[in-house]
Amino acid sequence: MKVIVGLGNPGDKYAATKHNVGFWVVDELARRWNTPVSREKFHALVGETRVAGEKVLLCKPLTFMNLSGESVREVVAFYSELTPAADVWIIYDDMDFPPGQVRLRQKGSAGGHNGMKSIIQHLGGDVFPRLRVGIGRPEAEQTVVHHVLSPFSSPVLPVVQEAVQRAADAVDFALHHGFEMAMNRYNAMN
Repeated sequence: MKVIVGLGNPGDKYAATKHNVGFWVVDELARRWNTPVSREKFHALVGETRVAGEKVLLCKPLTFMNLSGESVREVVAFYSELTPAADVWIIYDDMDFPPGQVRLRQKGSAGGHNGMKSIIQHLGGDVFPRLRVGIGRPEAEQTVVHHVLSPFSSPVLPVVQEAVQRAADAVDFALHHGFEMAMNRYNAMN
């Protein structure tokens, strides 16, 4: 079983913001796999399907970004067969990459991302696959909070939308061929 968690903030107010790119990728996977992510469980919206013969749970925490780990911990506690280091994949926005860059890793620090800090705290470690979508750094006059909670500019939005497609491709490829092969293939595309 695999759990694909996209990070974001619930509600229409945040739907178009940079911080919700993880939700966008899960929404794209849900569209491709014809799997509604609409059932409330684990303080999240979830949808279940099968991909490459394996059960896959798509998950969008409703806890708000900074408490994402609470939802992820509930999922891991419920499904005793899960090993976070292999089975829990987190998709989120990353300011350290330019808009549109997609990067896969099997472990690592939170890098200042509060959603990831929460997940690392609640899982008790930082060894779990993650897929990051670049959102770029704030302008000089912008705070980090304003940057991540604002929408993309019209020239940047199509670049990020294309990255969301690539991120969804990477998840699908990883489910069929393994996360390491997906890393080799999709990290080389940047």
